[in-house]
Formats: sequence, structure tokens, C-alpha cells
Amino acid sequence: MTETDNTLHAPAQTGRHGLATRLLHMGVALSVIWQLGVSLIMQGPRGPQPGDLFFATHSYVGLAAMAVIVLFWANLALRRVGTEHGALFPWFSAERRAALWADTRAHLAALTRLRLPHYDENAPLASAVHGLGLLLMTLMAATGTLWWFAAPSAAAGAFEIVHKLFANLAWAYLIGHAGLAVIHHLRGEASLWEMWSLRGRN
Repeated sequence: MTETDNTLHAPAQTGRHGLATRLLHMGVALSVIWQLGVSLIMQGPRGPQPGDLFFATHSYVGLAAMAVIVLFWANLALRRVGTEHGALFPWFSAERRAALWADTRAHLAALTRLRLPHYDENAPLASAVHGLGLLLMTLMAATGTLWWFAAPSAAAGAFEIVHKLFANLAWAYLIGHAGLAVIHHLRGEASLWEMWSLRGRN
């Protein structure tokens, strides 16, 4: 294995994430859970009729979520502990794309044998999926915020379409991400407290 390969598959600097990352992850996760849950029961504006109370909370929590996500990106740019930027967004590196493709094939091979793939938090596929999740939640928060500020102009309609178009994908990501986290926790491969604890890093 070459030095480059070792770099691509090297674990993060520590087994735990920094406190800022964990706090921001909690903020994003809780706001996403709230937003998707409320979207099932809220009534949006209809003509001259304003949205109901649930829609109002959806709007304001969405604005707060946008602020948290901006802080998340700032923390990602400045932090020294955690998953490398290139692992989260491997699309611009030929080596990382090759590692991602190899890891994806390994996962598919395990699934075809009806087995769960080997867990590795820093594996190329897991890291890339986390990066895609961050991009998806950023898109949802940004289009919701732009929709809110642009209303009632014609531009608001375009933001609304994109926001609703990706809502089901956000549901799929939340269910898949949370479901796998619980499975890994129950199998003793990764503790949920890794991202949900306020204690300092070991």
C-alpha cells in the first residue's frame, strides 16, 4: 500500500469529535427531526390564509437551523479534529474517488451475502455519505430560508419547489443515518454517545 493510500484510509486524529462539532451536530440533527416531523401535520399558507402555528414554528426553526448549519460549515473549515474535508467531499480527488468506489463495491458484496458490511467510521463511503448529508441539509435550510425571505415574490415559488422536491430525500437520509447509528450501537461497534455526549474528548 502506498503512502497516499495510507493517508486516504487513515483514521481521524482522535476517536472522538471536538465539543463544537458535537454541539453543532446535535443542533442540526434535532432541528432536522423537528422540521420533518412538523411537516407531517402543518398547514401552509393557502391564498390569503396564512399558515398555522405549526407552519410558523417550521419557518422559525428553519431559520435557526440555517444559522446552525452556517456555524457547522465554519467549524468544519477551522477545526483540527475530526473527519478530513477531502474524505467528506472526495469528488475532486482521483485517489479518493477510487477509494470510494472500492469501498462501495465492498459494501455491495457484503449486502449481497445478506451481511452487514464491516463498520469503519472513517471508511470512504461512510465519510462521503456524511458529506452528502451535510450538503442535503444545507440545501433544505437554504431553500427554506430563501423561500421565507422571498415571499410573496415569484422567486419564492422556485425555492418552494426545490425545498419540497428534496424533502423525501431528507427523510430517507434521516431514517438511514439514524437507523444505522442505532444498529452499530447495538452491535457494540460505535457508541451513540460519541456524537451525543457533552463530555470532553478522551
